[in-house]
Amino acid sequence: MENTEKHMMPNLIYVSREKRKVSPHHFKAGALNTLIRVSGVMTNSPIILTLDCDMFSNDPATPVRSLCYLTDPKIKSSLGYVQFPQKFLGISKNDIYACESKHLFNINMVGLDGLMGPTHVGTGCFFNRRAFFGPPSKLILPEINELSPYRIAYKWIEAQDVLALAHNVAGCIYESNTSWGSKIGFRYGSLVEDYYTGFMLHCEGWRSIFCSPKKAAFYGDSPKCLTDVVGQQKRWAVGLLEMSFSKYTPIFYGFKLLGVLMGLGYCNSTFRPFWSIPLTVYGLLPQLALIYGVSVFPKVSDPWFWLYIFLFFGAYAQDLSDFLLEGGTYRKWWNDQRMLMIKGLSSYFFGFIEFTLKTLNLRTPKFNVTSKANNDDEQRKRYEPEIFDFETSSSMFLPLTTVAIVNLLAFVWGFYGVFLCGEGLVLELMLASFVVVNCLPIYEAMVLRKDDGKKLL
Repeated sequence: MENTEKHMMPNLIYVSREKRKVSPHHFKAGALNTLIRVSGVMTNSPIILTLDCDMFSNDPATPVRSLCYLTDPKIKSSLGYVQFPQKFLGISKNDIYACESKHLFNINMVGLDGLMGPTHVGTGCFFNRRAFFGPPSKLILPEINELSPYRIAYKWIEAQDVLALAHNVAGCIYESNTSWGSKIGFRYGSLVEDYYTGFMLHCEGWRSIFCSPKKAAFYGDSPKCLTDVVGQQKRWAVGLLEMSFSKYTPIFYGFKLLGVLMGLGYCNSTFRPFWSIPLTVYGLLPQLALIYGVSVFPKVSDPWFWLYIFLFFGAYAQDLSDFLLEGGTYRKWWNDQRMLMIKGLSSYFFGFIEFTLKTLNLRTPKFNVTSKANNDDEQRKRYEPEIFDFETSSSMFLPLTTVAIVNLLAFVWGFYGVFLCGEGLVLELMLASFVVVNCLPIYEAMVLRKDDGKKLL
């Protein structure tokens, strides 16, 4: 047992905010701002690590890796944060629900790292405390000197005046009539406060760095049920739409301050929920045209037919190569692109509806913590062999089920037209075939399965 008389143990301080009703936009960002203030009063350490409650350290060398960047005299004056990729334990062999989000947490980050740096993803991030107090060239002074990022804490944490001030800055009403959440600290105004905060730091002139060592820095848990996955994605979709239609939208505000390339990088994330529109169109329109015998794509005899073939296979080949270069596998890539369709027809679709109702003041979005527990033996039996688990009936699966049925009917009808009648709409049939293969777990849940994880509607 370590001798605590000779070696001072690190301080572990639990902070609990007052139990008052707060906006969902203040849920996590408000808690983080409280921790920034309390830690500022007690230690005012220049480096802040943010981690989700379900994550833990996997490599003791991680702080040293981040300090190599944050203390580098060449870049430290403008470096806002060092972002590590999210890694998860207990994911099925082929990541059936695409929880690794390799495009979001790896592929896109590598590209952005060549510009101003990666976006903030909410966890696994070492921040420069100074970055929370205005642009690199201009310090925004907090309301009390004890919260200044340059102050040196010289009093014991147990001192009564320190504890009293810590209780004061942790109060729910402390932020009233201050710059917290607007110009200082984590930003309020979106359910994706991590994305919003990282975006605003970049717009202020701060840079970031993506650090992805071979040994994972941190590990966390992921949802083990499709209902939990699409519920989490719906919340993110609402938050991203809030950013898309705010005055800080990357398409205008970002392009102006960050430039075209970095602005496009942020647009790639912000406008992700808009995928629901083309996915719905491509999931229904060509298939209905196939059923009614109306051509919406060029026929085989048309030279433009081969352009469509090239674009389809070329886009998927490029996406697959990016996925494999970042350590993915073919099966994981297949599940990733299938989950894009599922999320587009469920999470993004209903995220649009919830955002519209919120904009019309007909509904207030709720911040629900995603369940990542895996204590259910039946759920574990389905997850490990990679059987889709719908767990509970949900209206969010209605568009997905509709598309699955329409595509199956279109495939049967188109197959009959091409191979029995000698004529048909080839591109429409190819598209319907592709969707049918992606929807095999849906058909199994609708017809073949009898377990408790087959509920769709």
